[in-house]
Amino acid sequence: MGKRIDFTAQLHSATKRDYVARVVEHDKAESSAVASQFGAEYWDGDRRYGYGGYTYDGRWRSVAEAIAGHYALSAGDRVLDVGCGKGFLLYELTQAVPGLEVAGLDISAYAIEHAKEEVRPFIQHGSAVRLPYDDSSFDCVLSLGTLHNLGVSDLWSALREIDRVSRRDAYVMVESYRNEREKANLLYWQLTCRSFYSTVDWEWIFQTAGYGGDFGYIFFE
Repeated sequence: MGKRIDFTAQLHSATKRDYVARVVEHDKAESSAVASQFGAEYWDGDRRYGYGGYTYDGRWRSVAEAIAGHYALSAGDRVLDVGCGKGFLLYELTQAVPGLEVAGLDISAYAIEHAKEEVRPFIQHGSAVRLPYDDSSFDCVLSLGTLHNLGVSDLWSALREIDRVSRRDAYVMVESYRNEREKANLLYWQLTCRSFYSTVDWEWIFQTAGYGGDFGYIFFE
């Protein structure tokens, strides 16, 4: 198991959230059922179902630059983003490191169809549980905000798949909590999360699954 690294906390904390309203203003179960289809409503529908409109605004540039710097990415390196959504991070990585070769995978056909035009040809439909790539085929494999959407058996498989296709570096970021307040807020806010674990439990999972890469968290404070 690698090291804990934070690439996304500043980006995550920039969004203000009313946790209680998420539960009491709408039927939370119905909202989660719609969101879990990862279709148009999740990405670009009402806020109760997900992002409330997920459009490119450059917010991922600082994250891409931090990742590129930390892992010393350079022209010719190959990077995979598992659960890449509309490909905004992939696009920013190509801007941060000219000549970088990128690939993305996402379970949402809608997200791929509406992905950033420049990287859309490099994104394919698929599941993190079985990555359609050869062993050791990427210099760096990323997965930000995706693996907590898997049940525990699929989570184990996804972590092992990320290890399998990476020949050098890997980084995953998941939703987690450090105390009861953050746990309650996560339960209130989440729509698609299936794996609710504390940081201690996540690190046990990484270790016992044999995941050798780095990891990070976002918290709902």
